[in-house]
Amino acid sequence: MKLTVVIVSYNVKYYLEQCLISLERALKGVEAEIVVVDNDSRDGTVDYLKSCSFDVRIIESNHNLGFARANNIAIEQTDSEYVLLLNPDTVVGESVIRDTLEFMNSHPDAGGLGVQMIKSDGNKALESRRGLPTPLTSFYKMTGLCSRYPRSRRFGRYYMGYLPWDVPSQIEVVSGAFFLLRREALSAVGLLDEDFFMYGEDIDLSYRLLKGGYANWYYPARILHYKGESTQKSSFRYVHVFYDAMLIFFRKHYGNASLCLTIPIKAAIYFKALLALVGMQIERAKKALGFWHVRNKPANYIFFVDKSNEADCYRLVRSKGLTAEIITSDKERFEEGHYSIGSMSNDRQTYVVYDSSKFDNETIMELFASRPSAKVKMGIYHPEKNMVITEQEVLK
Repeated sequence: MKLTVVIVSYNVKYYLEQCLISLERALKGVEAEIVVVDNDSRDGTVDYLKSCSFDVRIIESNHNLGFARANNIAIEQTDSEYVLLLNPDTVVGESVIRDTLEFMNSHPDAGGLGVQMIKSDGNKALESRRGLPTPLTSFYKMTGLCSRYPRSRRFGRYYMGYLPWDVPSQIEVVSGAFFLLRREALSAVGLLDEDFFMYGEDIDLSYRLLKGGYANWYYPARILHYKGESTQKSSFRYVHVFYDAMLIFFRKHYGNASLCLTIPIKAAIYFKALLALVGMQIERAKKALGFWHVRNKPANYIFFVDKSNEADCYRLVRSKGLTAEIITSDKERFEEGHYSIGSMSNDRQTYVVYDSSKFDNETIMELFASRPSAKVKMGIYHPEKNMVITEQEVLK
């Protein structure tokens, strides 16, 4: 077997379904298997997945094992040459897997590889390329020097902003959202560290690959990452798990550093966690008391769909009470997609929804990545399910 794709899922059944639909296209011609590890989802993920026609193996846990343990279970049960750790809230371009496997084949020193992740507004996700969070690099990140001087090799190392986006480059940390691994390298350095429940395990594994003599690479193939659809980042649990992971990593790899380094870094981690918690409390208090409340205008939707799916889209729009325009089109008629229809309203959020039966994923992502805008975000219409998925919601 050439490749095993491992997806850990938790309460995101429709995003998982969309991810698997994209994988069906991306894995054509590749000797591959897909293993979904469900971490005790409560939204009916397992039963729903069994009712679909995907060629996947499901490992159904009775507990939430965390990201590292769930991935390790699947890795231990397979023996492919490569392993891809993939988040369920992603959409993979049609040529991404073939291209990245070819790159790994031609670079035998490569232990891990990541790709260019974009957000639903087309902007590149900075975590596509990261440097190791050494005490000094972490200090620059926490003090804001990284964001102030993003292209500096010294201050901007956390996101390696000095690297080009359009050519392969060696990096230090590969994101766990799309982490292609050589199994030989995994066998040499060990699996994911299960001390990390969620967050940090990708940084730890990347570091161990580097220490094991392997290289980590960024490859400019593109995927969509909704970035934590399954994670409520405004929750106290998120703050606890995230900053606890930072402390675990620091203790594991820099625990022997001098006190003049360890004390300030640990203090900074605790301080950032405290600030995050206080900020959430303030926002909750504002909402509860009605301060600074701004009534958001409803989002606008623009559909680009095949003529045969027009009637179903109209029924979906009416049933959900959406403000929407439906345009029957294909990528040959509208080469520039939504840019072909001129400017869009700036006073409300607009979701441009593309028919997946007429527009391939790479075309959709290219349209948004070419002119990113926070006011114009991506939606994908799946006619076989009469379902629309955006970063905010699932409409069906």
